[in-house]
Amino acid sequence: MTRKRIKITYIKNDVARNAAYKKIKNGMVKKLSELTTLCGVRACVVLYPSGSDSQPEVWPSTAAARSLFSEYKTLSVTRMVNQENFLKQRITKVTEQLEQLREKNRKMELNQIMYQNLGRDGPLNVKEEDLVELEELIDDNLKAIDKRIEALAKQEN
Repeated sequence: MTRKRIKITYIKNDVARNAAYKKIKNGMVKKLSELTTLCGVRACVVLYPSGSDSQPEVWPSTAAARSLFSEYKTLSVTRMVNQENFLKQRITKVTEQLEQLREKNRKMELNQIMYQNLGRDGPLNVKEEDLVELEELIDDNLKAIDKRIEALAKQEN
């Protein structure tokens, strides 16, 4: 059963507001604890309760939070990725993948041309620029066949 949607508004009643704060704080601390345990990451939370005299609450501890913040500040700028650098890296990666797919597609086209023209006596249905690549493909296939024959012959002996 799902919960009803609640309207997010300021809670005017002090007692109800403090009760809601405690419930939300406990839930947030529990979720953060689960996150740090399950994912093996370091995290902290700093909560500023309403009221001018109240101190901020820190989980897991103030020392751990300070340590985490100082470690964050000392991270090298090279590990930090802004949107532009992230997009450049992603474009480079996708471009490499595209090139690999083009090469794979080209090999498949050449295989198809080779099998279509296999056993033909007449002129080949091949463009002139494809002939060199087709010759390399046939040579590679012949070498692979020779290796397989040698391996089978060794197994037989």
